[in-house]
Amino acid sequence: MRQKSGQSKAAADKVVKGIRRKTRKHYSAEEKIRVVLAGLRGEESIASLCRQEGISESLYYSWSKEFLEAGKRRLAGDTARQATSPEVKDLRSESAALKEVVAELTLENRLLKKSMIADGEDEE
Repeated sequence: MRQKSGQSKAAADKVVKGIRRKTRKHYSAEEKIRVVLAGLRGEESIASLCRQEGISESLYYSWSKEFLEAGKRRLAGDTARQATSPEVKDLRSESAALKEVVAELTLENRLLKKSMIADGEDEE
């Protein structure tokens, strides 16, 4: 009898965990920033802020750490971002066009130099 009771309790715990996982609140970036800024203002304690928001203090501190690290990276100049596909295509076509212009000018320059050298030989 005890095994059945233990098995049903384990199954019930599993169901409860599944329900909690599915009904867990997901916070947007704006909500996280609002909560962290409220904590940084210091108008009320972190514990009471977390109770009002329904989050654990450890979750608040992890959000706070992420927020401050992102700010530090931004201020340090680490602003590299991923280029979008249209940007890459535009930059590649612009690069190809510029390479063509450089090639044409280089060819023109060489032809002018050769003609100058040839004109100088004719005079002698």
